[in-house]
Parts: sequence; C-alpha cells; structure tokens
Amino acid sequence: MTERALPHSKRGRQTRAALLVAAREVFARDGYLSTTTTTIAKAAGVANGSFYTHFTDKYEIFVALWHEVQDEMLHPGIHDARLGDADPVAVIEEATRAYLGYYRDNADLLRVFEQVTGIDERFMALRLARARAFEERNVRGIRRLQREGTADPTLDPELTAAALSSMVSRHAYMTFALGLRPDVDFEALVSTLTTLWVNALRIRPPGDDRAALDRTMAQLRAALDDIERRLRDQT
Repeated sequence: MTERALPHSKRGRQTRAALLVAAREVFARDGYLSTTTTTIAKAAGVANGSFYTHFTDKYEIFVALWHEVQDEMLHPGIHDARLGDADPVAVIEEATRAYLGYYRDNADLLRVFEQVTGIDERFMALRLARARAFEERNVRGIRRLQREGTADPTLDPELTAAALSSMVSRHAYMTFALGLRPDVDFEALVSTLTTLWVNALRIRPPGDDRAALDRTMAQLRAALDDIERRLRDQT
C-alpha cells in the first residue's frame, strides 16, 4: 500500500489529524472488526465523505495510526547512539520504563494491534519489519557493550536481542493489554525486567577485572575477524 501524501491545506491537515484522534478512540473502544469509517467520521465531527478524502478505508487509517503510535513508542533502547559514557544499566532501565509506561497508558489500542496482527497478513508483515528494525538497534548496542568488555562476549547478539526484546514486549502485553496482573507494582516490574536484561548480558562495571579481560578478548577477536576478511578478499 502506497503511503498517501499529507494534505497541503491547513484545513486538510486539521481534518486528517481529527480523524486520527477519533480513530484512536474508536478502535480502542470498539476493536477493529466492529469499527466503521462512519463511526470514525462521526467521532471526528466530519462528514463521512471527508474520511475518503484522506483515507481509502479503515485499514488505511488503522495503518496510519499504527505508524503514529510507533513513532510515539520509539525510545533509544541500548543502541550505540545513546550509550556513550552513560551507565548501560541506567539506559536499559530508562528504556524499559518508557516502553512499559506507554504500553500501560495505551493498552486498549495496543491490544487491538495484536488482534489485527493475527487476522491480516499485510499488517503482520508491517509488524515483523518494525520488530526486526527495533531488534537491530538493540543488536548494535549489545555488540558495542561486548566490544567494550561490559557484556558477555560469548552471547549471540542477534538471538539475545530477539529474546530480551520479546520478553519485555510479551510481558507488557500480558500484564497491561490482557490484565494478567492488574495490581502489579509498576516500579517493581521495571526493576525486575531491567535486572533480567542486565543479568542476561552479564553486564559488569568498568573497573571489574573480568571486564578488562573481556575487552581484550573482544579486541583480539575483532582483529582476527579483520585478518580473515582481508585474506578472503585476496583469494
């Protein structure tokens, strides 16, 4: 599906924004299957014909809303653009708190996204592509921690990022969207998932002797990989 260009006029942009606000409310309240374009237009306070000026059908506005939500949920994770000299544990905790907080506050809508994933292959493809992109950010962060000797160098970065990302997202879905633990202590949940991330990566403080050894091993491994790559290029 080709993404439609944004309206040029101020009124057009306002109408489109109003439709997206209404769609967020209606989809969260009624679910995807029970929602109609007429219901969205009515909630937005516009004529039904105005809906089709901006969107082809309810799937198109649903996808536009999903992209909007994904932009809102986007947080740095542990990718290398944010690590720098920061404490990796603090960065992981910040990212976990932001993700869980957004999921908690928008659980009804996010539950609908999960439902549509199971019934529409087009939307599933979008979800998978976005999940891979997000995991790749965490892969880069894990690799950087390994190079610095802060994380376990024996872990496969891709498998680890996939497992840990799934742990947090699935836990958020079960807890907030399905209401598995309605009385959960939010800060305890943040602390627990952060600890599981840190323990899984075996993150060590910079002054740890083992961290220095792992850093040296990671540097040697990188040098060997570079030598092997050059030898392959010469053959």
